[in-house]
This record gives sequence, structure tokens and C-alpha cells, in this order.
Amino acid sequence: MVNEPGRILAVDPGEKRLGLAVSDPTRTIASPLEVIRHQSLDEDAREILRVAKEQGATLIIIGQPLHWDGSLSLQAVGSSKLASLLNDLGSIPVLLVDEYGSTSEARETRRKMNVTRAKRAGHLDDLAAAIILQNFLELQDGGRNT
Repeated sequence: MVNEPGRILAVDPGEKRLGLAVSDPTRTIASPLEVIRHQSLDEDAREILRVAKEQGATLIIIGQPLHWDGSLSLQAVGSSKLASLLNDLGSIPVLLVDEYGSTSEARETRRKMNVTRAKRAGHLDDLAAAIILQNFLELQDGGRNT
């Protein structure tokens, strides 16, 4: 499942928006893809599956924000529900991965890219999804390409 060739779609779920990112076919580089507006769990799952199929994804990973001690946060429970629904509705395998700190890292990345403060105030969801995905890719690679 994890080692199957093909793109990976990453989801950074939030209360208002879901950030999406996708890997290249070699599973080396993550790129921000888009931000979708949260509608309902069912509608979100259907849109994620549509994008995953459109991108040729063979795996979907969903960020699950855990507390520093590894316990589930309230948002992590929502991520679990989304993963369960994606598994029920689709045929693409779904994994939950810890996303601790991805939004902070996205903010810092934009700052390092010299993005103005006004533009940094925008949505970070797709960039956060790309960070979640890149961290996952590097863990799967065992650090060979870093």
C-alpha cells in the first residue's frame, strides 16, 4: 500500500478549508495543489476522491494533529472520521499521519521566501499539506534523498 508506485495526495483538514498537495510520480517532491472549502464530511470526502483520481493518486494521506504526548486532539478525531469515510467511499488506500507543527512550518516557509506580511496572512492550507506530504516522503525514503 505505502510502497505502491504512483502519486500521493495529502490532505490538511481544517474546520473551514482543506489543503491538498500531491507528490510527483516518483514520490520524491511534494507540491501544493489547491485549497477546497469545507462543506460537509461527505462532500469533502467526495471532492478529495475526485481530486485523487484526477491526479492519479495511489495513496491518500491525511494530516492528524496529535498532542505533543501522542494523544488525539479534537481535530485528530475529525481526521479519523474523514479517513474512515474515504475508505468507505473509495478504493484508494488512506493513511493518517501526524501533522504536528505543519501550519507553523508553512508560515515560516513563507517568511523565508520573503513573502510580504500581507500576503503571508492568506491561506496556508495547501502549503501545510505539502509540508505534511514532504515529511512523509522523507520518512518513507529513509532520508536517502535529503
